[in-house]
Amino acid sequence: MHRSEDYLDLRHTRHGILFPAAEPPWAALSRIESYLEFRLTPEIRAQVPQGVSIGEDVFIDEGVTIEPGAVILGPAWIGKNCMIRTGCYIRGNVVVGDNCVLGNSCEFKNCVLFDNCEVPHFNYVGDAVLGYKAHLGAGVVLSNVRLDRSEVVVNGPLRAESTGLMKFSAIIGDHVEIGCNSVINPGTLIGRRSIIYPLTSFGGILPPDSILKTRQQQVVVKRV
Repeated sequence: MHRSEDYLDLRHTRHGILFPAAEPPWAALSRIESYLEFRLTPEIRAQVPQGVSIGEDVFIDEGVTIEPGAVILGPAWIGKNCMIRTGCYIRGNVVVGDNCVLGNSCEFKNCVLFDNCEVPHFNYVGDAVLGYKAHLGAGVVLSNVRLDRSEVVVNGPLRAESTGLMKFSAIIGDHVEIGCNSVINPGTLIGRRSIIYPLTSFGGILPPDSILKTRQQQVVVKRV
């Protein structure tokens, strides 16, 4: 069985209760809503400039910088010392750790970000978990729905494992780096410290400490 501790260091989140040892890490995605209903107490401890839209069920901890043009609908929990940049769109059921970057024109929905995550430019993060110090390059999309709209499965080397989820993009392990304009397909697990080259489309299981290389063949011809 895939265990949360194989991908995620639970010492780097205040929300470890979402990840019971006896269940796979994607099980947390179906708990986020009820967890926030139970634990979240709306409070804004940071300065909010003009031009920011914040919903009712939102907790923002101290030291957070919010730029004009950000939208935080909630429910959402934002940890300490985060940066929320212009054009960031935080939809429902989002849990963000400390010292994270949520960048311009990025969208977040039903996800958990561990401490020190960086999602800085033109990213979509839906129905996903990002581990400690995970980083998404510009334009990375975590796709959360299959084209045939059927249940998301995790395709391992020997068999496909049912998740019971209709929406689930990826578990991104601690210290993972994903290159610009890559697409991570539904039901993907990426092991700790792995690197994915830019312009990659990937689905399945990437072991820890791996480098996934994508090569393009380019041909230059004379213009006539």
